[in-house]
Amino acid sequence: MEPLYIIKVGGSIIDDASNLKTFLAAFARIQGKKILVHGGGKIATKLAADLSIPQQMVDGRRITDQETLKVVTMVYAGWINKQLVAQLNALASPSIGICGADASIIIAHKRKHPNIDFGFVGDVDQVQTDLLLSLLQNNLNIIIAPITQDESGQLLNTNADTIAQEIAKAMSKHAATTLVYSFEKKGVLKDVNDEHSVIPTIDQALYQQLKEQHSIFAGMIPKLDNAFAAISSGVSKVIIGDAMELSELINGKSGTTIS
Repeated sequence: MEPLYIIKVGGSIIDDASNLKTFLAAFARIQGKKILVHGGGKIATKLAADLSIPQQMVDGRRITDQETLKVVTMVYAGWINKQLVAQLNALASPSIGICGADASIIIAHKRKHPNIDFGFVGDVDQVQTDLLLSLLQNNLNIIIAPITQDESGQLLNTNADTIAQEIAKAMSKHAATTLVYSFEKKGVLKDVNDEHSVIPTIDQALYQQLKEQHSIFAGMIPKLDNAFAAISSGVSKVIIGDAMELSELINGKSGTTIS
């Protein structure tokens, strides 16, 4: 199969109609096979507030009780996913929207934590690649919402960054795979207050040094952990950067490349 791009879009991009339109136009122009993984936490939080469903966050992670699970499933696998599909189809970039539970593409288990009950939050066990390969071979972009299931059929809210990483790892056995984490930042920054202080390339040794020096914004560490896990499992390249510069990210002209 030709090279594959797995692109995770998140942050404020999903919430801004103009930015999202720009991003999707750039996504549609990318030549080759493409999978788009998306989040949508701010929209889910707003709907929960509108429905008077209390929300609880721990270290940036959403506690997903039964009512919150309904909200995130409606928002992620419903409204956001189909909006992305419709807009890409309108750009003559044929797309299909699914979530991890469809055809059991992603099997997960309920997160186990010694001190915190995260509720119906899932951690990925397995990615089934057959259907993904079939859809790609039929020249469809695949748009994936971060809802998975366990082996008993229980739906689970699963981190979109992790889903992108796990899909990239699984698909790297079938194609040269590039994983892109795109959001509102220019890349991994030396100085969180200076968006021009992008570190162009990070290897494992530099990453350890930056962590020891506390030089990396805490919110970036999970992305980098996912990135290095992907590289160590056969993913060809991981890029982190600005969703508004998607073409430049793909071409290596902006963002941070993980090596």
